[in-house]
Amino acid sequence: AVVSTQSTGDTTRKMMAIVSELSMNQAETMKLQQEASDKRSSVEDAYRKLDMGLPPTEEAEVEWQRMCRDEEMKSTRIIQKQQAEEEAEQYTVPGGVTTTAEPRPNAYIPDDLTELPVPRPYGALAPFKPTEPGACMRHIRKPVVKPIEI
Repeated sequence: AVVSTQSTGDTTRKMMAIVSELSMNQAETMKLQQEASDKRSSVEDAYRKLDMGLPPTEEAEVEWQRMCRDEEMKSTRIIQKQQAEEEAEQYTVPGGVTTTAEPRPNAYIPDDLTELPVPRPYGALAPFKPTEPGACMRHIRKPVVKPIEI
């Protein structure tokens, strides 16, 4: 008699475990069915919006704007890189040395019509180009010009 009550208790416990597992599976199934119907309706809404010429979803619009911004930034970076290369090329002296100094004229093109317009070097008589005043000039007062009386 003791053996039969133990087996009955075991069977009852197994049945309850199977029933609870079944109810968990049913709840999971209902949840997945709800998700599937929500996804279907969102896809239908997206198609409807596409037919009207609108973005399908807010996330798609944000992602599209981000992609456009990234492409624009990439093209801007390429242009800036090209400009930097051109600028670096401009500051390369014929000896292969790079400098940031502004190039000064070392030759001129003659104006007379008897010769070809080929640049002619200045030689020792190159025009004088003063440098920009430095930071220490801020301490020096500008002179006051007195009017000349005649």
